[in-house]
Amino acid sequence: MINRIKELKPLPNYLLSVTFDDGRHVLYDVSEDMNLPGYSALREEPGLYQNVRLDESRTCVYWNDEVDLPSDIIYEYGKPC
Repeated sequence: MINRIKELKPLPNYLLSVTFDDGRHVLYDVSEDMNLPGYSALREEPGLYQNVRLDESRTCVYWNDEVDLPSDIIYEYGKPC
């Protein structure tokens, strides 16, 4: 089953508030991914983190062509609210 995102909101300190179609609501800590390729841009480019977007399929969030995050990772590793 593909976990589709219903609502996405960037919060301070590199947290994402994410609600899925099944009603699950989690906080995902993007700062834990900062050692991954491309993610340092979220700290280095002013305003980039706040410009997070949801792809058309609602199964991936992204910031630019190099930095994205699949919904299944957010679903599995996000902390329930």
